[in-house]
Amino acid sequence: MLGQRLEVRQGQGLVITPQLQQAIKLLQLSNLELDAFVEAELERNPLLSRDEPDSDGAEAPERVESTSESELSFNEDRPGEAAQAMDARDDDLYGDAAPGERSGDRAPDAAHDAATDQPGLSDWSRANRGGIAPEGEGERNERREATLWEHLQAQASSAGFSASDHAVALALIDAVDEGGYLRGELAEIADRLGCGLERVEAVLAVCHGFEPTGVMARSVPECLKLQLIERNRFDPAMDGLLNNLDLLAKRDLQALRKACGVDAEDMAEMIAELKALTPRPGAGFGGETPQTVIPDVHVRPDPAGGWRVELNTDTLPRLLVDKRYHGVVSAGARNDTDKAFVADYAAQASWLVKSLDQRAKTILKVASEIVRQQDAFLAFGVEFLRPLNLKTVAEAIGMHESTVSRVTSNKYVATPRGVFELKFFFTAAIQATDGGAAHSAESVRSRIKAMIDGEGADGDVLSDDRIVEILKEAGIDIARRTVAKYREALRIPSSVERKRMLRFG
Repeated sequence: MLGQRLEVRQGQGLVITPQLQQAIKLLQLSNLELDAFVEAELERNPLLSRDEPDSDGAEAPERVESTSESELSFNEDRPGEAAQAMDARDDDLYGDAAPGERSGDRAPDAAHDAATDQPGLSDWSRANRGGIAPEGEGERNERREATLWEHLQAQASSAGFSASDHAVALALIDAVDEGGYLRGELAEIADRLGCGLERVEAVLAVCHGFEPTGVMARSVPECLKLQLIERNRFDPAMDGLLNNLDLLAKRDLQALRKACGVDAEDMAEMIAELKALTPRPGAGFGGETPQTVIPDVHVRPDPAGGWRVELNTDTLPRLLVDKRYHGVVSAGARNDTDKAFVADYAAQASWLVKSLDQRAKTILKVASEIVRQQDAFLAFGVEFLRPLNLKTVAEAIGMHESTVSRVTSNKYVATPRGVFELKFFFTAAIQATDGGAAHSAESVRSRIKAMIDGEGADGDVLSDDRIVEILKEAGIDIARRTVAKYREALRIPSSVERKRMLRFG
């Protein structure tokens, strides 16, 4: 028989307090976003102050749980010392009782409603009413037109690049100026990334297909050539015109016609077509210049061996709880409501200082483990990327996978091979035929490309099946369809098409 009744049940559940949400949010913020967040908190909470040296020698505000410089780096060859120096387990990060969790705590805004007759206290509370800005307001401020560099980065992300080729593409995009021209040296980029010049050139060839047409060209003739190719208007005569733009600038049309092998009428049409092109493809994009990526972590060779992993202290906000000012304000509180109001702001300030401190330690711990896992890449280049996933790192350092995921989002590490997002170092694994160490998908892709690049010298073209056999002889267990998928991602034609290209040039 169906009916309704009331029951009382006891259970346990995790309550995500605003402070816990804040700690989680801090982990995934980039250094620029964190700086903006800290600035807002400094304006909201007068009990917070920056930890800056005082030039006139005045006594600094009393610090609370601030991180010492010695805790901000360690050698990856001595991970045990680091683990003892900075215990960053998840329960440590979120385990302390946060303000607002205790049953006796009152929210600052609720306490504010009763604090209306204290001269200094009420002025302070009115100035800080409202707390953290709503998410929607920040989103509205961020709505703007995409810059050229953001436009190119979005296209690179959807271009089907492998992890290392995507890194090459990002390095090329970083070298693009406001007009859309590539100003970097390809050989320098190849040397820094530990890959061949041919690979960088191949990635650039793909990027030349990005919008706007002509972007990432290295010269005006190349920019115009890309636009003419798209319009199917590039021919030997146009090639001659682009190679002699100096004659066009001098208005030496007779010499120009001779160089192009055309008559006056054709020359006039060609010049008109040239005038319809865009010599500065990036000019159509307004907005900000690209924000230079500021690394959160620096990795440098250690003279004693291994790698030195250090936090970039320039990006770390250093906050203190100003206990002197807290004492002054507390002395002005005339009743329990006012005291609770001041105590809550003090608790929030202390909680933020501790959260920032723990965030820094957590980033360093995760980055150090990634460097330990990928030290071969740092030493020898992109072909030596190891297969790595979030679970492996999380288990090695005693954290949850979700924490590692948050830490590696929007965080960058500066290495001798360039600046990379921490997520770059996570690659898929391909098992070894002998049960030995697995191979990263990226290193296998690199091998496949190297084998195909070596074709043509003796007229032999490798089929996908033959590539599978060669890789298995090298101890790499891979399926033919996987080879085909990697080949297509590298934009390499099939063996039949490559044979035809060799035969007919």
